Amino acid sequence: MKMTRPPRVLVAKPGLDGHDRGAKVIAFALRDRGCEVVYLGMRCTAERIAAAAAEEDVDVIGLSILSGAHVALARELMIELAAAGVADIPVVLGGIVPERDFIALDEIGVAAVFPAGSNLNDVADAVVALALTRQNDEVRS
Repeated sequence: MKMTRPPRVLVAKPGLDGHDRGAKVIAFALRDRGCEVVYLGMRCTAERIAAAAAEEDVDVIGLSILSGAHVALARELMIELAAAGVADIPVVLGGIVPERDFIALDEIGVAAVFPAGSNLNDVADAVVALALTRQNDEVRS
């Protein structure tokens, strides 16, 4: 299996959290790994993220959430992705996420969770692997 094109990753900060340093660090790490990164910035609505993901034909959506509202925001995004017809795009989430919420996020459909302090190489590896899987699934369809 090989990439049909560079991985396209959308990075966004949903909700009202105003701290985007971590999201920018991840965006730069993914860019340095060869990904095309669409950075939506802060205070994005789930509807805006879903619309941009569909419009930009991304392989993976990365959310950075520090506010503690990760479960509610992820749930809302999954609903909007389904409404936009792109529920098959994997969503990864990073930020201040207590381990007790990992199961709830998995049940909502979040593909991977990266709590604060996660290794950038591990995050980039996981995102690229998800992109590769999605691209290969599209080729088979």
